[in-house]
Amino acid sequence: MAQDWAAVARAIDSRLAELGLRQQQLAQRAHVSLAIVRELQHNLVQRRRSARTLEALSLALEWHPRHLHAILTGETPPRRGEVVSVPLDTVAERLAAIENRLSGIESRLDNLTQRLIAGDP
Repeated sequence: MAQDWAAVARAIDSRLAELGLRQQQLAQRAHVSLAIVRELQHNLVQRRRSARTLEALSLALEWHPRHLHAILTGETPPRRGEVVSVPLDTVAERLAAIENRLSGIESRLDNLTQRLIAGDP
């Protein structure tokens, strides 16, 4: 599937101007790094991004959650509030990310528990 990162950059740039937002504000709203916003807005680095990143940016820009993904893949972006089915590979990707985060949290909790038992601050 062809990916049009330049179209994503144009869409982000245009929408930031429409909303009167700066990159930093978008990064904060979307809970992503400023570097990611810069890379996408200026099409500096073309690499696979998580569906969650594009969704977070779409929502922060007051669009449908799948808006930027649709632009990336050359589809017509859905209207805000429109129900769109999510491909199974996206669901699997999200579940894997959740599992990874939970595993990391579990490891940190185990480490803290061991330190508390040992009396180590």
